[in-house]
Amino acid sequence: MTEQEALAIQFIQQAKHLVFMTGAGVSVPSGIPDYRSLDGVYAGFEAPEYLLSHTCLKREPEKFYQFVKNLYHPEAQPNVIHQVMAELERTKEVAVITQNIDSLHQQAGQKNLIEFHGSLYHVYCQQCGKSVPVTSYLDDDFHEGCGGPLRPDVVLYEEGLDENNVQHAIRQVMQADTIVVVGTSLRVYPFAGLLDYRSPDAKVILVNKEATQVSRDTLTVLGDATKFFEKIKKSEKK
Repeated sequence: MTEQEALAIQFIQQAKHLVFMTGAGVSVPSGIPDYRSLDGVYAGFEAPEYLLSHTCLKREPEKFYQFVKNLYHPEAQPNVIHQVMAELERTKEVAVITQNIDSLHQQAGQKNLIEFHGSLYHVYCQQCGKSVPVTSYLDDDFHEGCGGPLRPDVVLYEEGLDENNVQHAIRQVMQADTIVVVGTSLRVYPFAGLLDYRSPDAKVILVNKEATQVSRDTLTVLGDATKFFEKIKKSEKK
């Protein structure tokens, strides 16, 4: 175990109000590709941002539907990162703020969870407003009940974030004494901007494959996040 890993685990164990901020790198070990890597979701598409935009949904709903179905991985299961976060919630005050829309944190049993960009697994009819099972959406993008178009409850390009989610996330970050950022390069705003609300005394730990620039001093753990979380799991059992 490196010095950085040991110190990070110590901070996590001593934390009274622990906040995790997670990105696509957390779900990659579960078999869900990220967005911008060479073999990611966006690979091979000329204008992926357009395909995930409000404009595409309204003007070319069939094109939107065909693309968004690529984001679903119903076979994916929570990995050790999701599991450890959920386990820590049983013994201390923990919140998870995630950019991910795959609902794996929820599957792992996380209670205090803010899905900052929504979830692919919450689907509703744009005409009557009723929720429908995701399996229905994957079969057909029209509501069997009223015939209206269905959509997943995710924040698309050109759409605003849920203000309740934003305010809840800000409150959690303000209250945190320790913040652990995992699997994200912190390039997407306003998610990355949440760190601006942290207490000056809060410890910030970055767990990522590559270094991430933030404005204040942080403790950085470089490498495979799953291996680091395995070490947290072992330390919790001692």
